[in-house]
Amino acid sequence: MIAKLVEAGGIIARGRLEHSYPHSWRSKAPVIFRNTPQWFAAIDRPVGDGQDDYGKTIRERALNSIDQLVKWTPQTGRNRLYSMIEARPDWVLSRQRAWGVPLTCFTKVGALPTDEHFLLRSPEVNARIAEVFEVEGADAWYKDGAKERFLSGLVDPDAYQQVFDILDVWFDSGSTHAFVLRDREDGSHDGLADLYLEGTDQHRGWFHSSMLQACGTRGRAPYHGVLTHGFTLDEKGMKMSKSTGNTVAPDHVVKQYGADILRLWVAQSDYSADLRIGPEILKGVADSYRRLRNTLRFMLGSLSDFSEADRIDAVEMPELEKWVLHRLAVLDETVRKGYAAHDFQGVFQAVFTFATVDLSAFYFDVRKDVLYCDGDTSERRAARTVLDILFHRLTTWLAPVLVFTMEEVWLERFPGEKSSIHLQDFPDTPLQWRDDDLAEKWAKIRAARRVVTAALEVQRTEKVIGASLEAAPTVYLRDTDAIQTLQSVPFADLCITSAITLKAGPAPDGAFTLDGTEDGIAVVFAKAEGQKCQRCWKILPDVGLHLHPGTCKRCNDALG
Repeated sequence: MIAKLVEAGGIIARGRLEHSYPHSWRSKAPVIFRNTPQWFAAIDRPVGDGQDDYGKTIRERALNSIDQLVKWTPQTGRNRLYSMIEARPDWVLSRQRAWGVPLTCFTKVGALPTDEHFLLRSPEVNARIAEVFEVEGADAWYKDGAKERFLSGLVDPDAYQQVFDILDVWFDSGSTHAFVLRDREDGSHDGLADLYLEGTDQHRGWFHSSMLQACGTRGRAPYHGVLTHGFTLDEKGMKMSKSTGNTVAPDHVVKQYGADILRLWVAQSDYSADLRIGPEILKGVADSYRRLRNTLRFMLGSLSDFSEADRIDAVEMPELEKWVLHRLAVLDETVRKGYAAHDFQGVFQAVFTFATVDLSAFYFDVRKDVLYCDGDTSERRAARTVLDILFHRLTTWLAPVLVFTMEEVWLERFPGEKSSIHLQDFPDTPLQWRDDDLAEKWAKIRAARRVVTAALEVQRTEKVIGASLEAAPTVYLRDTDAIQTLQSVPFADLCITSAITLKAGPAPDGAFTLDGTEDGIAVVFAKAEGQKCQRCWKILPDVGLHLHPGTCKRCNDALG
């Protein structure tokens, strides 16, 4: 063409323009724009269906639903979707593909899109199409004679053209709320989903199209809540790619560690941002799992023959058990609020810290002596009652995350075909268990205990003692109230020493103190005097003076 124009002298100038075209992210091939007629949903035109509680247009309904109807987790998800819908153009509904869900429209032959009768609007035709689709599916639109089948007897088939454009696939996914929740007997009572959850890319995808579709057909959002999570990256924060070899396949993780480790990795992560995963991260998750499993194993062993006859009321328990119940009451509120807010990371961190620090490293360590060596005492009954209470709460609280492990643990105590942790609700926690004054007191006791255990650790490191029961230290306190606090509890048992002496006043030179703790607490080490009880391993002066050889009085009485 240009050559002919040159021959005829009809061209003034010529040159080359290089156009920049988008490329397919998958095939890397250039994508060429085509200017073709399409079908649109006008989002600023009044819908006119009388469902105007949230607005008259699709845009108004969507923006009002975002702020008035939907809870966003995290809140930044609200901002993304709001800004997108606020600035978006009309929705292009049609696509030109060989196959898909048809638009199911007929247009008047010879009419223009601006003509009022251009689109066939017939409730009878629509009902006939819906009836056939219900039986045969959308493929009925493409069968020979479909136009005559749908129009004959209602309108003149020759006066209309059948539209073979298909719907945007996002309209398909955006309609799921209707046939999953609304148009079925087992759907939700109001046709809305409790929660939609997907990645951050779905603010432009599923969350977006579902909002527009529902606002056009039902006048409001299709969901009460939307939860958005980030993308999965490798340990270094790089995007995963087969070509770079940094992918982590879920089935490989499951085969190596088990499904609960993968679930625990998610629970430990801040899903609102991008999540990192890799071998070293999974090792850390597996270590957390192992520590938690050891906590549960201890409870199972200590509750092997527990029955209701062993249970005692909370008011009859020692202070240590009442403190554990207080911690449970506080944690119960944290767990319930956390799950309600989809804060799985916060829930697991709170439960894990409680299980490993408050229980395994403190309460279990202190109560091993009572559980293993006491006879049928009120202290042992109280400890086992608390362990049973702990068991029911920890298993139910962790069941949504560690689904298989908690089932295994539950069935170990309560076997049976109809038994399952996943049929249990969270136990109700009595309000009277919470005692903030007691918690404040025990915070001071544990602070003093930390000084003692740190002093003993120095002696253990220097090979002076092998175990804390070989010690009988003296604790100096300047505060007389602090002495009274420690005297009100069996402080030697709490420190796992054979004896302990509490003294008021300044400590002698060389006494051990611990930086970062309350002033006025110092420890002077001394070895316990007496012989070692062969049953409880305490070193006491009365060992060997009782009926059973090599026992202290407590163990002699327990043996009968």
